[in-house]
Amino acid sequence: MKSLIKAAEWTLSTDTAQGAPQEPMYESECTTCAESSGATEGSRVHPEIWALKHTGSHPTHRQFRAVITSFWRVSPAEGNPLYDQEAGR
Repeated sequence: MKSLIKAAEWTLSTDTAQGAPQEPMYESECTTCAESSGATEGSRVHPEIWALKHTGSHPTHRQFRAVITSFWRVSPAEGNPLYDQEAGR
């Protein structure tokens, strides 16, 4: 049986669970041709260099979308009926 809790407190925080990326992911996307640098964790240097090189190879491709992805987790706050249950209390 599933329950719906309509009036409960929740907190939103960075996801630090095992397996979750610990740093933001950075990526550049060319808005002219949709090519992408691919995502890298923790440093935006690779996507920035990729954008410069991409323009060097395609001089009319000068606009890029910077994509920064971070990971969040929603957890029950104190006072939420699930708070004690998740904490093993």
